[in-house]
Amino acid sequence: MPSHLSRRSLKRGITAATAVATLATGLAACGGDSDAATTTDAAGTVTVGQVSNGAATETGLKVSEVKSISAELPASVRKSGKLEIAIGALPDGFPPLAYVGSDQKTLTGAEPDFGRLVASVLGLKPEVKNFTWENMFVGIDSGKADVGFSNITDTEERKKKYDFASYRKDNLGFEVLKKSTWNFDGRYENLAGRTVAVDNGTNQEKILLEWQAKLKKEDKTLTVKNFASKNATYLALTGGRIDAYFGANPGLAYHEKQSATSPSPTRSAGTFSGAGASLQGLIAATTKKDSGFAKPIADAVNYLIRNGQYAKWLAAYNLSNEAVDKAEVNPPGLPLDNS
Repeated sequence: MPSHLSRRSLKRGITAATAVATLATGLAACGGDSDAATTTDAAGTVTVGQVSNGAATETGLKVSEVKSISAELPASVRKSGKLEIAIGALPDGFPPLAYVGSDQKTLTGAEPDFGRLVASVLGLKPEVKNFTWENMFVGIDSGKADVGFSNITDTEERKKKYDFASYRKDNLGFEVLKKSTWNFDGRYENLAGRTVAVDNGTNQEKILLEWQAKLKKEDKTLTVKNFASKNATYLALTGGRIDAYFGANPGLAYHEKQSATSPSPTRSAGTFSGAGASLQGLIAATTKKDSGFAKPIADAVNYLIRNGQYAKWLAAYNLSNEAVDKAEVNPPGLPLDNS
C-alpha cells in the first residue's frame, strides 16, 4: 500500500481531463524498460520536467559524478555502470510524480527525474523501469531493479525487508482558491467554522474526521464534504460551496500548477504530515535490505541538497513544501501499529 494510503488519493487527485488524455496511453509493459527522458548531455546537464504536459517547469541542472560517493557503491554496480530504477506507475500513473509524458511514451515526473539526478551523482547510467505497484517490490526483491523511487513511505514494517534513504516529506495538504485568506498554519483549530472536502476512504479523511470530533468537543463545527469526482470537488471549490480541499499534497500541487492560468487559480494553504501529528512522514528511496545501496544514495541526495539541484528539482514540480533538510538512512518510519 503506497505512501500510507496517500497514493490512492494522489491518483484520485488527478484532474479528469489530463488523466484520460495523457496517462492512459503508451505505458511500458509491466517490469519492462520505459523510454527515458534525456538524462545527462555532454555538458553534464540533467533536464527535469521534459514532456511534462504542464506539470513541471523544464529545468536543466548541472550534475556530475562525485567519485567519493560513487566509490561507496557495491563493486558489481560500479562495474555494470548503470542504476536500475523501479517506478510503480502502471497502469495509469500519478502526476506530478510519475506518468507518461506528452509524447505518449516517455515516463516522466518528479520521481523518475530525481532517480536520474541521483544516478548522475553516482556516475551511473539510469535505466528506468515501470512496474505495477506490487511488482515494483518484486522487482527490487529479485534484483531486476536496484532502487525504487516511487512515492514509497518509510515504514517500520517495510524495514523488515528494505533499507531506506529519505528524500521528501510525505505530506497531505489544503488547497484553497488563490484569493482566499485562510491558512491552516498547522493548527486544526483553524478549521473551526470551515467546510472542507476530502476523498472518501482515505488517510486524510480519517485525520479530518478526528479533527472534526475534537472541534465538536470544543463546541465548534467543521463540515466535511465528500464528492463523487474530482471535477465535482473543484466545481464546489470555485463555486464557494467549500472553503478548502484536503488531499495528498503532490496531487494538489499538480492541480495548483494546472489552474494557474484559469479564471479560478488555487494555492496551498498549508500541509500536514501523512503520518499524523507525532511523526513527519518521509518518502524514501527503497533498496533491498543490506544491498549496500542506501548509504551512497543518501549521500548523493545530500550532495544535491547542499549544491542546490535538489531545491530546483522540487521547485520545477511545485513541490518545494516537501523539502527535507537532509537525507537519512533508515530514519524513524511509520510505526508497526500504523503501517
